[in-house]
Amino acid sequence: MSRAARLLDLLQVFRRYKRPVSGASLAEELGVSLRTIYRDIETLKSQGAAIDGEAGVGFVLKPGFMLPPLMFTEDEIEALVLGSRWVAEQADQPLGAAARNALVKIAAVLPDDLKAGLDESTLLVVPGPPLAAGESELPRIRDAIRRQRKLSISYADVNGACSERTIWPIALAFFDRARVVVSWCELRNDFRHFRADRIVGLTVQPAAYPQRRAVLMKQWQAKEGLHLRSRSSD
Repeated sequence: MSRAARLLDLLQVFRRYKRPVSGASLAEELGVSLRTIYRDIETLKSQGAAIDGEAGVGFVLKPGFMLPPLMFTEDEIEALVLGSRWVAEQADQPLGAAARNALVKIAAVLPDDLKAGLDESTLLVVPGPPLAAGESELPRIRDAIRRQRKLSISYADVNGACSERTIWPIALAFFDRARVVVSWCELRNDFRHFRADRIVGLTVQPAAYPQRRAVLMKQWQAKEGLHLRSRSSD
């Protein structure tokens, strides 16, 4: 590995840590000596990286340092291409267009030898069935999640019976055959999962729901653990 690539890898490792990390941990993760880590940290500091800490205590990279021109491994490029192609095929039209646009922007700042990998990736996504009619509301649902707005929905259960719900949407899960809105349901006074293709009517309320989305997400994660895939929608 070249020294430039090693310095970039060290920056990427730093970006994953919000708290000080020891030089020994950095050395083990990057497969270099502790002496090399200390030398590389001093080099990054001389290039403008705001790295706080000291040997024996730990180091942390302050936010705001701009990375050099984007560099990716072949596996990272294929991951980007595969993920973007999946979103383009499986998500709603605006999100799919955003995925394609993101790849164009990444390509614009990649070196020429890596840029070719974006077009030459051999990992393909097979197009699935068209989105169900109810899933045309996915852009509005995503917007409501971002703005923490309540949704009033008409929801059909598996037998077709409809009920009126007021929900606090906090996440949108993309499964192979369904899109599921993770929400707090006022009717059930609990978290519920609503299949987007069963939402037959939707109104975004102007007021935000009373709790912060981040808090609700933590509560939902604590309740669900790793069992989301085994739970059916409401």
